Amino acid sequence: MTTPCEVHLYCASQEKARKVAASILDASKKLESKYNFFDKNSYLWALNRREISTVDYQTKEILKQAKYFYKQTKGIFDVTMGTLKESMNLQSVQEVEERKSVLSSYVGCDHFEVKKDKLHFSNPYTQIDLGGFIKEYAVDNAIKIVKKAKITSALINFGGDIYALGSKPNGNPFKIGIKNPLNPKLYIYDVLLSNQALTTSASYERNKKIEGESYSHIVHIDTLQKEIISSSVISTSTLQSGVYSTALMIDPTLEEPFQKILIDSELKIRD
Repeated sequence: MTTPCEVHLYCASQEKARKVAASILDASKKLESKYNFFDKNSYLWALNRREISTVDYQTKEILKQAKYFYKQTKGIFDVTMGTLKESMNLQSVQEVEERKSVLSSYVGCDHFEVKKDKLHFSNPYTQIDLGGFIKEYAVDNAIKIVKKAKITSALINFGGDIYALGSKPNGNPFKIGIKNPLNPKLYIYDVLLSNQALTTSASYERNKKIEGESYSHIVHIDTLQKEIISSSVISTSTLQSGVYSTALMIDPTLEEPFQKILIDSELKIRD
């Protein structure tokens, strides 16, 4: 998942806990390999290159959810933003912006559809990137594995995408810190979680500079607003939280049905 991942299981049997952790590792590695946008040997690479068009049940469900969240966020959360990533390989800001301008016409979940077991694109250029989707999906999948094993207390943390199952053994909820976006070594806010997910998107993560211009890892047709520099969302699934924490970085006025914690450039917290 290109980030540190943690699995905390509270279980009376060490053998059982190790077995469940191994199952989570195996399932997560398979997801990572299958949907790697940059890996020429991945299933997603073959779909994007139109080398194959048949989609399995898992992929069909993931793309169905992607289209659902695309509509729910009014087009802000869009897995076809991967179409623009080609422009990030260029050497000048002018080249990047010119190429983005051309490719923008092919961005949008309306440019693909799944009919029966086939993925159809409306053009040769649209690319699906599940990088902002699969890590969160993997956390929720890990929780399913934990529940199936009848473990009732666990904390799954894949690079800050977190789900807290139940409570800690002492009965207290899990306490999770949200980082100071201007100094990520420090924490600025604490939340208590029990049977809830928390994800955070922030402008300090994975920026790329081209001719001194900083481009966020949150790729979008519109310019990333700079008022909110950290967005956290608490919900009942990591996937939901991940979608909305990312979308709120683009448009902090977006209406959403979940608890949110927004941090502005003056480190003021809005919730």
